[in-house]
Amino acid sequence: MGSEAFRGEFYQKVDAKARVSIPAAFRRILEAEDPSSPEFPRPRIYMVYGGKSRRFVECYSKSGADALAAKIESMDLGSPERDRAERDLISRSVMAEIEPDGRIVLPPKVREKMGFGPEDLAGGGEAAFAGFTNRFKLYRKEVYDAEQAEDDDDGVDPLTLVGRAQRGG
Repeated sequence: MGSEAFRGEFYQKVDAKARVSIPAAFRRILEAEDPSSPEFPRPRIYMVYGGKSRRFVECYSKSGADALAAKIESMDLGSPERDRAERDLISRSVMAEIEPDGRIVLPPKVREKMGFGPEDLAGGGEAAFAGFTNRFKLYRKEVYDAEQAEDDDDGVDPLTLVGRAQRGG
């Protein structure tokens, strides 16, 4: 992972042509982790729409997508786990280049996963961007808000969870 983490929650309008602006804080990380080259002068975003139970699209920088692929390549070739990881995280993904104005056009499979049909975009949809350290998740705003409302507040301080992870249990 790069030195910077994707942090925060952002809401952005999606226009009738399925274009959405990447939040500036996220765009800086995507740019830093995908230096310009003659072949790819603009930063790229890797969007994973696989996983039937997922109601979001997981987005990675170039270096984040490469790190994920390397982890998958270290799995046993031909194993059911690797096959599933390759299918849901590699095959069912798409790369998009970020326009100079900071926007991307949401690819059809991404729009489908997020639940944006033509009628939704005509009325002006909204996307939610949620930071998750080495990646961010992209939701339709209504889905994200509903998921946050369902979030189980079990009274556990999240810092204690981090402490448990550090101790390995």
